[in-house]
Amino acid sequence: MTSANRPDSIGQNTARERNHGPTVADVLGRGLADLGAGHVFGVVGSGNFVMTDALRRAGVPFTATRHEGGAATMADAYSRMSGRVGVVSVHQGCGLTNAMTGIGEAAKSRTPMIVLTADSPAAALRSNFRIDQDALVRSVGAVSDRVYSAQTVVADITRAYRSAVVRRRTVVLNVAIDIAAAPAAVAGPIEAAVAPARVRPDAVSVARFAEVLRDARKPVFVAGRGGRAAGPAIAELARARGALVATSAVANGLFTGDEFALGISGGFSSPATADLIAGADLIVGWGCALNDWTMRHGRLIGPETAIVQVDDDIEAIGAHRPVDLGVLGDCGLTAQDVLAAIRASGAVDVTGYRTADIAARIAKSSRWQDVPVDDISTGDRIDPRVLTIALDEILPPERIVSIDSGNFMGYPATHLSVPDEFGFCFTQAFQSIGLGLHTAIGAAFAQPGRLPVLGAGDGGFLMAVAELETAVRAEIPLVAIVYNDSAYGAEVHHFTGADHATVTFPETDIAAIAAGFGATGVTVRSVRDLAPVREWLDHYRRTGTARPLVIDAKIAGDGGAWWLAEAFAGH
Repeated sequence: MTSANRPDSIGQNTARERNHGPTVADVLGRGLADLGAGHVFGVVGSGNFVMTDALRRAGVPFTATRHEGGAATMADAYSRMSGRVGVVSVHQGCGLTNAMTGIGEAAKSRTPMIVLTADSPAAALRSNFRIDQDALVRSVGAVSDRVYSAQTVVADITRAYRSAVVRRRTVVLNVAIDIAAAPAAVAGPIEAAVAPARVRPDAVSVARFAEVLRDARKPVFVAGRGGRAAGPAIAELARARGALVATSAVANGLFTGDEFALGISGGFSSPATADLIAGADLIVGWGCALNDWTMRHGRLIGPETAIVQVDDDIEAIGAHRPVDLGVLGDCGLTAQDVLAAIRASGAVDVTGYRTADIAARIAKSSRWQDVPVDDISTGDRIDPRVLTIALDEILPPERIVSIDSGNFMGYPATHLSVPDEFGFCFTQAFQSIGLGLHTAIGAAFAQPGRLPVLGAGDGGFLMAVAELETAVRAEIPLVAIVYNDSAYGAEVHHFTGADHATVTFPETDIAAIAAGFGATGVTVRSVRDLAPVREWLDHYRRTGTARPLVIDAKIAGDGGAWWLAEAFAGH
């Protein structure tokens, strides 16, 4: 895997600075590198050229993308899967507008990310590029900040970086091009405390939570995005009190290997998982919104079930549904403190919901891979479940799975196993199709030791296909599974009996298109057609490198995926 970074240009920059002196752009690039920026993605134009070059010269790897929207979602996925701050670099005006869907997704997901955008000079009132960038950014929920002058540049970038990390926000840092070019004093390495504060729950909340948990006989813990860093602590408390564990979609993989793990709670739940969650007398959300997606519009919550929600954001508690107890605190610290309180009372090692019968049921039927398939394959179309189960067996377990949006999305999300919470990247807060390929590329840079796997529909893949060239150029050994039904399948299956001319398309040879980009393309109509996939994997295992593989899977119509009604119920 490669990125367009040139560390050898640092010496050239030193000479340039001696001759011309450092600029705000130079200080900005060095400062973001000092603060810990991990990778920058972008489309370089005249407005952001010097800032991008400064980042590269400061040692931050750069990947040129084919569209700013791709850059934004790559940086989003990189941030989520690496734990470092991803950076997007865009031109003023049109460059920023091109990136807005990706920025909106990141903002809704509270991804710590910096969008470095040029801006028109204050005096350039008639510039073709002038728009109200601040208002645009705020409209999608991101934070708009600015480098105000050469005198404040260090303070400005430090403030923006802290906002991203400490507040878990997507921050758009505007830099007018005249300010970027202004002379600036060279600052030493920036040293700033930017780790997010961990909120310890108060003693009263801990005592109440411990009491509720002691009274529960069939508790279920559901961890979300905010619980991803607290997996071991949550699991230890679950073992002590006999709780089953599950996750929201974005935290998929957090409890992999636990015999009492139910997988994903919500629309992607298997029948067995949904039944066990609905049978709980206590549901605890750990950094989890417990929204309609995760709770199936409340159907997974029994009429007598108590709800506890743990979150370090006070506005998140009770935002989607009433809760019996809200605990303001870091998930890991809360789990530790509640466990200590329970141990002090001697109420540990309780069987609870963790019986031998429940363990056997989970092992037999909680995974969708274990649910019997009524194969709907035809002579020239493969059942998407049969396809995905076969690929799950073929592909190496050390993988990072990224999912686009569409009717198909439940199949890779549920039928492809993942090794842990860093093996699944789900950019679906905005519910936009076309982000999957960008997500897979960003995730690949974040986890280079794992095989990147993409699940996408034909509509979303073709919407984003320009970035396939980015994957080829970066030498990413990506496996892209394209569930090709020649339609926007969600709309076809939702609007039954309607004229579907607006959402159906002629058959497209996506394998041939992939080959045109320099990738390997394979058309699959049955499991027999997967032989080239095995050959590609053999080459990858021998050499550690491979061109991206695009699997054009001609799938049979499923009549509307099981989760589709859940999706449209939320519209």
